[in-house]
Amino acid sequence: MLNKTRLAVALAAAFGPALPAMADQPQTLPDVVIQDTGPALNNAPGSLRNEIIKTESVDAKAIERSNASNLTEAVDNRPGISIQVECSVCNVRNISLDNMPGRFTTLLIDGIPLYSSVSSAYGLDSVSVDGIERIDIARGAGASLIAPEALAGTVNIVTKRPIESENIFTAEVGEYGDHRGSAYLAKPFSGGALSLTADYREHDSVDGAGYGISQYTGYQRSMGGLGYFLDDVGGFKVRGRIDLVHEERGGGPLGNDYGAIEGDTTGNPFNFSAGPHGSPDPSGWIEPDTGTIVPYTAGAAGLAQIITTDRQQGTMIAERNLDGGKLRLAAGIAHHNQDSFYGSDATYTGDQNQYYLQSSYQMPLGSNLVTLGADYRSEDLSSTGVTADGHVNNGIDDYTYRDPALFAQLYRTFLDNTLEMNASVRVDNHNVFGTITSPRLNLLYHHNDAYASRLSIGRGFRAPTSFFEQEHGILSDNYIVRQIDKPETSDNLSYALSYSSDRFSWVGSANYNRIHNFAMLIPGNVDGSGLTYTLFTSAPDPVTIRGIDWVGTYQLTPGTAVSLGAEGYKYDFTPGTLAFVRPNERAYLNVDSRLGGWDLSAKLTWTGPQDLARFYDYAGTQQYNLDGTPKPDRSPAFSVLDVRAQYRFNKRYTAFFGVNNLFDYQQATRDSYLWTDAAGNLDVTHIWGPNIGRQIYAGIRASL
Repeated sequence: MLNKTRLAVALAAAFGPALPAMADQPQTLPDVVIQDTGPALNNAPGSLRNEIIKTESVDAKAIERSNASNLTEAVDNRPGISIQVECSVCNVRNISLDNMPGRFTTLLIDGIPLYSSVSSAYGLDSVSVDGIERIDIARGAGASLIAPEALAGTVNIVTKRPIESENIFTAEVGEYGDHRGSAYLAKPFSGGALSLTADYREHDSVDGAGYGISQYTGYQRSMGGLGYFLDDVGGFKVRGRIDLVHEERGGGPLGNDYGAIEGDTTGNPFNFSAGPHGSPDPSGWIEPDTGTIVPYTAGAAGLAQIITTDRQQGTMIAERNLDGGKLRLAAGIAHHNQDSFYGSDATYTGDQNQYYLQSSYQMPLGSNLVTLGADYRSEDLSSTGVTADGHVNNGIDDYTYRDPALFAQLYRTFLDNTLEMNASVRVDNHNVFGTITSPRLNLLYHHNDAYASRLSIGRGFRAPTSFFEQEHGILSDNYIVRQIDKPETSDNLSYALSYSSDRFSWVGSANYNRIHNFAMLIPGNVDGSGLTYTLFTSAPDPVTIRGIDWVGTYQLTPGTAVSLGAEGYKYDFTPGTLAFVRPNERAYLNVDSRLGGWDLSAKLTWTGPQDLARFYDYAGTQQYNLDGTPKPDRSPAFSVLDVRAQYRFNKRYTAFFGVNNLFDYQQATRDSYLWTDAAGNLDVTHIWGPNIGRQIYAGIRASL
């Protein structure tokens, strides 16, 4: 009986990673009253879902304890998972899995891929976490059968299906002009349910060094969403969502009068003598080659980066039982517009459309469970722009991708159901890169009721896109020469051993990723007519990242859980390919406790020293401080502590208070984000530490 139950559960869960939405269908349950006694082990950091592929989840309670308002805040600082900041002025942010570049992480909305490197650059900050059931994270190339371009893995947002009426309102205020208001409204009805989310947040830009130049970007962000669930439409269960986003962010000069900033094009409103290793002259900085001052005269506009993002997207999933199997249809559509002012580089507008269609059928075949399917992905980017010197570079990074594909997956068990196997293959017919085959094998072995091993091996691919691969600074060049003729591919091998008991659980993982045809940009080339161009090409050598991580959680009391985690990585790459610094070691300590009406949490993250000289390629381009001295070869180790307390007055009203970065550790007070090369050219990408210091916030939550 136990084996039959295990097989039934495995059959239901096995295809969740391949067709994520199929495992998320809500069930109609009788009313149950549950006493919340505090954090549970199955919600602890690093705990795994009952699936063959190693899948970690962040549930709604964990998101609430982190005080996250968007996706990037919800998943940061977990073993093997971090947020990669790529610009100290515009704060481009990506989700890094296994310390691989953020562009290798694919975001799924209920299993549907609708984000590219263009829409992820600023768009991930605008993915709301209101009204979601959980966030599933699967690390490894090709971890999802429908997202082979996820060379590092996938992050899948699972929408919550309402089972009761809810009206939840949250209001929050904090330092640096931080204001937030959000609402979640849910209404089940006979034959379905609806949910509505709305979120508004604004934040001032922050300067921690006194330059008058921000290292934390100010923004005004509005997000709205509608979720719909229909239980019977011609025999299909249908669900989906519609999301709308508008964001304005501005970095560089402080303040949000963007029109005035763009119009200020002369003089020097900044103080370059402030901060660590500041210039001896506030009007400019030292040119290391000559020791003379380079005066800054481009006004507030010269260092401004102002980006307006508008996004509309919709998804629909329909499923029904058919002839002993399950038929699944899925569709998604997204329109993303980015209107950007990049100061002394260029202005840029990118307009992108994405479409996705999928059909699959899952059926038993003898002792096997087989899934056959096809999907079609369409992705266009159309851009216009003008460089700071007046050169029109419309279409500098335009592309059109069409990608029909077929996929198949086989699931079966061996050894009296103690060994589960999931083998899959996907064949894409890409309009630019041709036929691409992506195989993957996943094994789950149940040693006993406490221990389980997961082994995965596979390959994924990714079609390189545009300057969002690494930096927008290349827009100051007149055009791009595209020499990319092969997709980026990654070979992945990962192993995880997990243990679970009544009070203690842990997971240890080892991961190997080898990336071929790594896309890279080489700016500043000059053609025969004197025009500058950027070479968009593939690195001649592969990039290899090896990592191990461990996280364990102990239920100290029924209301208190303590988690400890650590990770270590080794990198094999040619300097100039991995463009943003990464640590070799990190460690994590989390404490979550429920004491009466209080819900208390603390998260401590320690980051070890980072090899700045290697990642920032000092051998090719030495980086200097504003006073002309060389930048340090290594960053110091540092710790960041976040604490939060929440008190529940009754079933309706809750108040919360928290402090992020309690130790007030920020890079800007120790090592400037600003740097110059030997010729005195200024840049803003020397990043290794927190870009904002201590921040206190408080708020209320009402369920009406």
